[in-house]
Amino acid sequence: MFHHLKNKIPMIGSVKHQRAQKPITALALAKRGFWQRLVVFSIRRKAHILMEDKSKLTRREFIKLTAKGAAATIAGASLLSIPGAVMAEASKKRRPNILYILNDHQAFYGHGAYGGPKIRRPNFDRLASQGAEFSRAYCASPLCGPSRRTMLTGLFPHNHGEIKNDVNAPYDREVYLDILAQNGYRNFYYGKWHAGAGTAKDHHCEGFSNPSYNSPYNKPEYKDYLKEHGLPDFEVKIGRSFLNSPEEAKKIRAEKPDALRGAVPGEPYHVRGEWCNPHVTGVMTSPEATHEAMFLADLACKQLEELAKSKSDQPWSMRIDFWGPHPPYFASKRFLDMYDAASIPEYPNFKDDLKTKPNRYKSEANWPLHDGQRHIIQPNPLPWSQWQKALAMCYAQISLIDHAGGIIVDMLDKLGLDKDTLVVWSTDHGDAVACHGGHFDKDAYLPEEMMRIPMAVRFPGRIKPGQKRKELVGNIDLAPTFLAAAGLSFSKETDGRSLLPLCTGETKDWRKDLMCETHGHFKNELGRMVVTDQYKYVWNDGDMDELYDLTQDHYEMKNLIDSPTHKDILEDMKARLAKWQQQSHDDPKSPESPFQKLIKGRKS
Repeated sequence: MFHHLKNKIPMIGSVKHQRAQKPITALALAKRGFWQRLVVFSIRRKAHILMEDKSKLTRREFIKLTAKGAAATIAGASLLSIPGAVMAEASKKRRPNILYILNDHQAFYGHGAYGGPKIRRPNFDRLASQGAEFSRAYCASPLCGPSRRTMLTGLFPHNHGEIKNDVNAPYDREVYLDILAQNGYRNFYYGKWHAGAGTAKDHHCEGFSNPSYNSPYNKPEYKDYLKEHGLPDFEVKIGRSFLNSPEEAKKIRAEKPDALRGAVPGEPYHVRGEWCNPHVTGVMTSPEATHEAMFLADLACKQLEELAKSKSDQPWSMRIDFWGPHPPYFASKRFLDMYDAASIPEYPNFKDDLKTKPNRYKSEANWPLHDGQRHIIQPNPLPWSQWQKALAMCYAQISLIDHAGGIIVDMLDKLGLDKDTLVVWSTDHGDAVACHGGHFDKDAYLPEEMMRIPMAVRFPGRIKPGQKRKELVGNIDLAPTFLAAAGLSFSKETDGRSLLPLCTGETKDWRKDLMCETHGHFKNELGRMVVTDQYKYVWNDGDMDELYDLTQDHYEMKNLIDSPTHKDILEDMKARLAKWQQQSHDDPKSPESPFQKLIKGRKS
């Protein structure tokens, strides 16, 4: 469809491609987008006129007349330099549906790769086997808000402005959901938003979406779901709390039973606060179906059934954004029994003394891992036997989320909607649990555990199954991929590019390096990283930089930043990073950059 239009834009990270192709200006792209929208509008208007009297036409006659009207519109428009062949192709074939399943904050890199139990994700693995799996996929930023806005826009956080959680930068760049809706798609969104101000409903979506992080457990839709299925309220028995001591939790609970920090180990707990992210673990005592992931799967499956029943030719997109496996690590006993906690070996960098790491690795906000000043205690105060239990709960919830996602994919296939649907399954960022000295949750550091994400793409008839791809890709590439599948594109250049030409074999010209970024979490901290097939360089503003050989040092224990034998490698990596920054207009020290505005308390 429109894939070749996007490929004419010079892509970052490929010098050969940039020299071979003449850049298209933003004005030219805007004009092209205008004419494409004009043609689509004309086609729709002809279809609408015909639909008003479709009772007098057979389906074949109706389609034939619609095609003729589209062809006439395109023929006239081609005189105005509209890519007529592209639009004609779009008019011949119904645009595909798009299903995007997004896990949140998932332990992925390293876990199960060094012995011990492998995290069970049979449904993700099955989807990956039916299409392409990317083993070198990275998030743009190790935080929800920045990464989720990136997935909406195809832009780095420094370009879309949502550089930290809940900055609520204005939506002054295009969002793929809006573009889909403007071009005839019906959008559905179920689950966590946390991409800045508002909700998915502000971007032409139907479904279940609430501001910021939020929680499904206190919403009327969830209560209706429980009532419909005869289910009790969600309840777990707390295993461990990383929020505070049991004594403090008891005091808080006595004053406010539903308080986020009132989770007492060994006692029942209900998630009734405004946010559902307490840093605790627990096994469910209520039925498995009461988990938020099962609730979202139910909403999605019902909508898929309605779509199949309607037999409408209108294309649709659907996103399911689970809250898990982000902490709290809550799972049913069925999934917890899949993992023998005692068999989980010590994580390879658990005992990292951090002597060759920047200071941001030494920050920790979870109890009892810090000294009261948010400095990590070393050696880690929790024995490995306690981490084993926490990891077992973490892995169990990942398997539960996988089960919920599998229910949705199975329903899609059962209804026969899979043949014309692009399916993508990924996560927003990783999880630092147990890594580099024994952290819980995340912060401003950029280890592989935080930056690497699972990613699988299935597109029957377009993407050959069984692909194991090692190219450097990221969630900056997802929004352009969704639009390319629909024969559409952003009107302005994005930092990411469509994955479809790579998966279909239409191009072998792909980036040789990739940039990611951080602007801090609890504190404002600036950092950039660039990775190749072998090396990784991290620039930490005002702190120690990092250089790793990932082929020899999988868990980043040997910082080569001062290695005399790696000076040339370091200079090359710095040059690669500088090129990314130049081409993506990244100048974090500029007074007009989102980071500097954040520091000075100015609005973007």
